[in-house]
Amino acid sequence: MTEEVSTTRTDRAGSVSARRKRSTLLFLRDLLVIFVVAVLVSFLIKTFLIRSFFIPSQSMEETLVQDDRIIVNQLVPEVSPIERGDVVVFKDPGGWLPARVETTQPPLLAAIDWFFAFVGLSAPDSNDHLVKRVIGLPGDHVTCCNALGQLSVNGVPLDEPYVALPPGETKVSRDDFDTAVPEDSLWVMGDNRYNSKDSRYNTETPLKGFVPIDNVVGRAFVVSWPLDHWAWLGNYPDVFEGVDEGAG
Repeated sequence: MTEEVSTTRTDRAGSVSARRKRSTLLFLRDLLVIFVVAVLVSFLIKTFLIRSFFIPSQSMEETLVQDDRIIVNQLVPEVSPIERGDVVVFKDPGGWLPARVETTQPPLLAAIDWFFAFVGLSAPDSNDHLVKRVIGLPGDHVTCCNALGQLSVNGVPLDEPYVALPPGETKVSRDDFDTAVPEDSLWVMGDNRYNSKDSRYNTETPLKGFVPIDNVVGRAFVVSWPLDHWAWLGNYPDVFEGVDEGAG
C-alpha cells in the first residue's frame, strides 16, 4: 500500500512538472511570437510611415538643437504634399555634405546598431541627411532682403518668428539673393540663418542649391528626445499667407 501511494505521488509530481514545463515552453513561444511581430511592425512603420533622425548640426536652432531626436512622417511628399514652412529631412543633393569617413565598429556593437536601425530606434544614416525648412516651392520667386531685412516669396515679405539671428542683427540673411525655384525642386533654409549652409550657400553645387523633391525623406513633425525638448513642429501657415496669390 505504501509503495502504491509513493508511486501515485511520483506520478502526480511528474505530471505537475510536465505541465509546468509545457506552460513555460508555451509562454516562451508566445513571447517569441510577440517579439517577432513587434519587430516586423516596427520595421513596416519605419519603412513606410515614420522614422527617427537625430539633428547633427546647429543650423536649425532654436527650433531644433544639435543631438535632438525628431520623428519624420514619410508619407510626405508621396501621399501628403510639401508645404512652405515644413521642416523636412532630405538626402544630400550632391556636394552639400563633406565626404564621410567610414568607421569600423566592433562586431557586437555593429550588430546592435543594425538591429536598432532595422526597427527604427536609431538612425546611423542621419549624417547622410540634412534638415532644413522649406521656404520656396516649385515656381516661387524668393528674394532677400528688403529695406526691413525681410525675405520675400512671390513679392510677399515674410515675418518669420522661427528665425534665430545674432544679437542686434535684423537682416534674416547675411547675404542678399534673388532666385526662382525650378520645377520639382525646393529652396530650403536653416532657422539659424547666420550659421546654416543651406540653399544660399550651395549654389556652386551641381543643382545650384536647389533640393529635388525626390530627395525628401519626409516632414519632421515632433521632437521626441530629450523629453525636455519635446515639441510639435509646425509649418507656420500664417507666415506664408498670401504667397500663393503672388505665384507665377
